[in-house]
Amino acid sequence: MMEPLRIGLAGLGTVGGGVVRLLADNADLIARRAGRAIVVTAVSARDRNRDRGIDLSATAWMDDATELAARDDVDVVVELIGGSDGPALTLARRTLAAGKAFVTANKAMLAHHGLELAGVAEARGLALRYEAAVAGGIPVIKGLSEGMTANRIGRVYGLLNGTCNYILTRMENERLDFDVVLAEAQAAGYAETDPSFDIDGIDTAHKLSILAALAFGARIDFGAVATEGIRAVELADIDHAATLGFRIKLVGLAETAAGHLFQRVHPALVPLDHPLAAAGGALNAVVAEGDFVGRLLFQGRGAGDGPTASAVVADLVDIARGNNSHVFGMPVADLAALPPADTASRHGRYYLRLTVADRPGVLAELTAALRDHGVSIESLIQRGHAANGDALVVMVTHGAGEARVLAALAQMAASDAVTGAPVMMHILDL
Repeated sequence: MMEPLRIGLAGLGTVGGGVVRLLADNADLIARRAGRAIVVTAVSARDRNRDRGIDLSATAWMDDATELAARDDVDVVVELIGGSDGPALTLARRTLAAGKAFVTANKAMLAHHGLELAGVAEARGLALRYEAAVAGGIPVIKGLSEGMTANRIGRVYGLLNGTCNYILTRMENERLDFDVVLAEAQAAGYAETDPSFDIDGIDTAHKLSILAALAFGARIDFGAVATEGIRAVELADIDHAATLGFRIKLVGLAETAAGHLFQRVHPALVPLDHPLAAAGGALNAVVAEGDFVGRLLFQGRGAGDGPTASAVVADLVDIARGNNSHVFGMPVADLAALPPADTASRHGRYYLRLTVADRPGVLAELTAALRDHGVSIESLIQRGHAANGDALVVMVTHGAGEARVLAALAQMAASDAVTGAPVMMHILDL
């Protein structure tokens, strides 16, 4: 058997500890599958004295994570620090400059600097792997870059943030308001103290931009991802969606059309018979549509020490075997710079929720706004009241251009009969 593959590990949080445990617990199996042992020789984390429940007695400790790249007893650096810049990016650059392979779970860094890092890795013939950066333990990166490599992929979409899926599922199942579930999720450790990256859709947008690069052979364009989170979703929306045969999910969707790249993260009404509707709790689910393979569904746990550590170690096994594929499925020079698609030119059905004064003539005014912009109504519900006694009106449109629907909403919002900001959600008709 070959000499062991020696690992420098930066970050000993939930995932980092999981990597150490997995490599120890399944050492014999991993060595047989990789063709060589994989051992952690050096680590770095903020607190040297914290009890993590793992044996690090034979492992070198570095106070400065970026120094892992310079160690002679490290062949591969694993970065589990997080953050798009700062120490994580410095470590990535130093590792590649030192001629060593690099494994990361850092979707933010890849979304912002992935092309730069991929270019350096490619020029130096180094492996840069990141299966754990998107959907945790689900092998969606390998699925797109290897399993579907012969297909033209027309669309990739799914549920990419377990925190949002957990919140929406609990709101539905336990009849709880958003703020209540978020607070409990934070107390239980499912959501960060500052949950903005999750609930505002930024985490999903990071992951979506990476999937789009892989799926379409495109240069990463995180700045072009239209992003909306779930803060505006109310229990009333979940109830109305259920009445109409839908379940609300935070969906990231990317597709190409006419040489343009469409990328959007948004709350969407998903039909109850769609595979995404069945993915509850903290599960992630990704759908990819290929011209020959058809529609594939990847589903599983998208976070946590076990699933994410499993993805990290899978990358290490690939490196131990000598597998060194292109970072984004093809040479960086061949990735297309696709211009962003105009989201307002989209066509689809829409869910509209308005809070209005409970008086005669209001419904006529609302429907007139839609009529004025050429949007027809598929269904309309006026049921229940807001906390201030105003009426809640929900409408689902027939298929219409998004620009028309937005113009109608703007007209409604300008009316003194509309007492709160209108809410629009997309309907996933895929």
